[in-house]
Amino acid sequence: MNEKSRLRIQLSATRRGARLARLLTERQLDEWGMPFEEATQVVAELAANAVLHGRVPGRDFRLELLRRDDGTLRVEVTDARGERRPRAPEASAELTDGGRGLRIVAAYAHQWGVVDAPAGAKTVWAELKRPFLAGMGSAETDRGADRTVPGPLQC
Repeated sequence: MNEKSRLRIQLSATRRGARLARLLTERQLDEWGMPFEEATQVVAELAANAVLHGRVPGRDFRLELLRRDDGTLRVEVTDARGERRPRAPEASAELTDGGRGLRIVAAYAHQWGVVDAPAGAKTVWAELKRPFLAGMGSAETDRGADRTVPGPLQC
């Protein structure tokens, strides 16, 4: 893997930091020549969750993007609240408050999940496959894949 295929940045756990995560994703994917609409929506939702539900005063969140050779884009957002793990949205919870962000992530991502990170943190990740990114169809048949593996990127 080439370092030019990875973006890793620490951002303030604020609404401004979440907005910056989305904008940086859009610019990075444009630079890589990848479509960015779906991926920026996934980043926006995960970053907003990190700010709203994973914020600890004085601690930031981390955004990581990885472009794999097969065209898969892996998005990771790590926040400081490892004890507050997101749950997969239930189909019967259509009219409840909250939880819509993860529905958006699940709709766009081939697979997604959450894993523990160091220092009591957690990483929520999502993978978008190339055909879905290129607008050539969805990954509907593969969306039910195991949502607990693979784990976070190792540096």
